[in-house]
Amino acid sequence: MMQDDLASLYAFNRWADSRVVHALRALDEEQYGRELGGGWPSVRATFVHVAGATWAWTERIAGRDCTKLHTVELLPRLEDAVTVLNEAHDRLDGIVAAATPERKNETFVWKNLAGAEKKAPFWVILRHVVNHASYHRGQISSMVKRLGAKPIATDLVLWGIETFEKESAS
Repeated sequence: MMQDDLASLYAFNRWADSRVVHALRALDEEQYGRELGGGWPSVRATFVHVAGATWAWTERIAGRDCTKLHTVELLPRLEDAVTVLNEAHDRLDGIVAAATPERKNETFVWKNLAGAEKKAPFWVILRHVVNHASYHRGQISSMVKRLGAKPIATDLVLWGIETFEKESAS
């Protein structure tokens, strides 16, 4: 049975990211890198940001400073960014599984991209990672549509419907 907990939230996040990857694989290299303007210049730049930021949080949670994100120069191809994102998802699965109620309520301290020390409850960080990805998935979806390709819906409720239907059929 589905539960309203961090494991479910992260299962949703991985599912949604995999749907975005599926949509991006339908783009050719030119479309993937085409500058469209807006907050992020291209689908590639936005997706690399999602992959890099997700990975950066796993580094911070592991106790390592991470004040730089991956760039499109480091991850020029879609599959380069997919590899980084999948590694981050694998790390996050372990982090979420090990997050006790006490740990979730601890103060988490890290350095932001400007090198400034920040503090917040650990549970906020864990939820921020998913919220951040959701925000940028919406941007990617809009860009994919502007490129004339078909974006894929990544709404939480769609994941919930699909998951419930699978569990009910079992």
